[in-house]
Amino acid sequence: MSSMFSGCVVGVANGVSAGWANMGAGVAQLVMPIIYTAICNNLHVPNSTAWRVAFLIPSLFQVVTAILVLIYGQDLPNGNYRDYCRKKRMLLESKEKFIDILFNGLKNYRGWMLALTYGFCFGVELTTDNVIAEYFYDRFNVNIEVAGTIAAMFGMANLFSRPMGGVVSDAMGRRFGMRGRLWGLWAVHLLAGLLCVLLGRVDSLEGSIVVMCLFSVFVQAASGLTFGVVPFVSKRSLGVISGMTGSGGTMGAVVTQLLLFSGSEISTQTSISLMGLMMIVFSIPTALIYFPQWGGMFCGPNSAHEHYRPLL
Repeated sequence: MSSMFSGCVVGVANGVSAGWANMGAGVAQLVMPIIYTAICNNLHVPNSTAWRVAFLIPSLFQVVTAILVLIYGQDLPNGNYRDYCRKKRMLLESKEKFIDILFNGLKNYRGWMLALTYGFCFGVELTTDNVIAEYFYDRFNVNIEVAGTIAAMFGMANLFSRPMGGVVSDAMGRRFGMRGRLWGLWAVHLLAGLLCVLLGRVDSLEGSIVVMCLFSVFVQAASGLTFGVVPFVSKRSLGVISGMTGSGGTMGAVVTQLLLFSGSEISTQTSISLMGLMMIVFSIPTALIYFPQWGGMFCGPNSAHEHYRPLL
C-alpha cells in the first residue's frame, strides 16, 4: 500500500486498507457465535465439533480472497509483472542485494521505535479482540450472542476509526510536517491508553460499552497514525520497515496476552487497566523518532536539511 500511493495520501490509503481488514475481527465476533449456535441446534453436532466446523466458513472466505487478489490485483502502480518490458527494466535497475536492503532496514532505529509503538496500539487491539467477549460474558452475565455483539462493536469500529487515523496523519502532515504526524500519533496513543485504563475500572454494563467504543476508536486510530509515519522511514527498505512495524503489533499482542491474560492470579478488569498503563508507557518511543530532514516532536530539521521540504 505504501508503494502504491504518494506521501500526501499514504496515511489514508494505509488506514482504509488495514482498517477495513481489521473490521473482519468485529464481523467474526458477531457472526461466529451465530454460526456455532446454528450448527449445534440444527445439525445436532456436539459442542467440541461444532466450533471446529464453524471455522470452515472464514477459511473458505480466506481462500476465495486469495484467489481474487491473484486474479485482479495489480502488482505495481503502473502495471503488472507480466508486462515483460517493465519487468526486464526493473531487473536491470535493481542491482542492490536483498541482504543489503534487509540490514539497512534493521539498523534503522526509527523502525524499532514504531514497532514498539505499534505493539501497544495494534497489539492491544488484537488482545482486546481476544478477551472482550469473554470479559462481558463473565463480568456482566450476558449471554454468548449478546457478548459477541458487544465485542463486534469493538472490531467493526475499524470501518471508520483506523481510516480516520490516516486522515488525521495526512492532515497534520500537510499542516505541520513530520512533527504534526508524530504529535498526532503520540496524543491519540496516549488517550487510547487512558481509556483502556478506564475500561477496566467501570462497573456498569452501559458505561463499559460506552468506554469500550471510545477506546476502540482511539486505539485503532493510533494504528492508522503509526502507518502514516512508516512510509517515510526508509524508501530504500520500505518493505522491511513495514514488516518490522507490523510484526511489532503481533508481538505486542503475544506479550500482553501472556503477561496479563494467561493466568488466573489477576482479574480480567485489572489486566485491562494494566494493559492501558502499558500503552501509556509505550507511547513514549514516539518522542525519540527524529528525521534529519523533517525533525521530530521537539526538534526541528537538521541545519543541513532545513530547506528540504517534500510534500508530507
